[in-house]
Amino acid sequence: MLKGATFIEKSIKDLKRKGEIPLIPYITCWDPDLETTEAILWEMAEVSPACIELGFPFSDPVADGPTIQKAVVRALEHKPTLEDFFEFVKRLNDKGYPIPLVCMTYYNIFYRFGLERAVKFALDSGLSGFIIPDLPIEEANPWLKANKGKGLATIFLAAPTSSEERIRKIAQKSSGFLYYVSLTGITGARDKLPEDVLERLQLVKSLSSIPVAVGFGISKPEHVKMLSPYADALVVGSAIVKIVEEKGKKAPAKVKEFLKILKTF
Repeated sequence: MLKGATFIEKSIKDLKRKGEIPLIPYITCWDPDLETTEAILWEMAEVSPACIELGFPFSDPVADGPTIQKAVVRALEHKPTLEDFFEFVKRLNDKGYPIPLVCMTYYNIFYRFGLERAVKFALDSGLSGFIIPDLPIEEANPWLKANKGKGLATIFLAAPTSSEERIRKIAQKSSGFLYYVSLTGITGARDKLPEDVLERLQLVKSLSSIPVAVGFGISKPEHVKMLSPYADALVVGSAIVKIVEEKGKKAPAKVKEFLKILKTF
């Protein structure tokens, strides 16, 4: 059975080979509760995303906009621990969950938990990797050392302001995929994406030997139509989290319906 970064890369490439659009949806774990989170994950699996970002709530989510910040507040009411998160992922995988799961949270969570301990728990749970948006490559060596040879993906972010040299370095240190942030600022659904996003995507892809996913602001079928020929995968977050906010326990079916619309544009 494939695991870690290899699982993610194969999932993206297999979907592209089939002519499908590799989507990477994001939800916040425990929003509005763990039962609903699990129901959303199983509904999303039926739409065959490339992988899923499962956010572990952190009290200071500096990269996230108001929609995800509110989700984090709702999730934190359950007082989740990282042990709880890994146990949840393990239960899912023990049930045969078919989609790679990636934990998205902030570095302080792992620093306090213990880097090697976090890697061990992740491996035991069947988690495929991590996105740590506040961990720059210059400060990532302790984390990368803890994960060396373990196969878990560490997905770094490249920004529109990143130089070619920096993008090349980010690509070298990333595994699973490289996450290209389509705009400066925080996460959140947008009506329009930057005019130069396609040109920048082509540059990033030319500098990376692993798949390139683009995220931040993707919320409409026209965004998917515009970006899918240029990116290997598309990250959709705030638009999904907004559905969870509005529908609560009734969100699972609505999330699946939304992803189906995005995939068929």
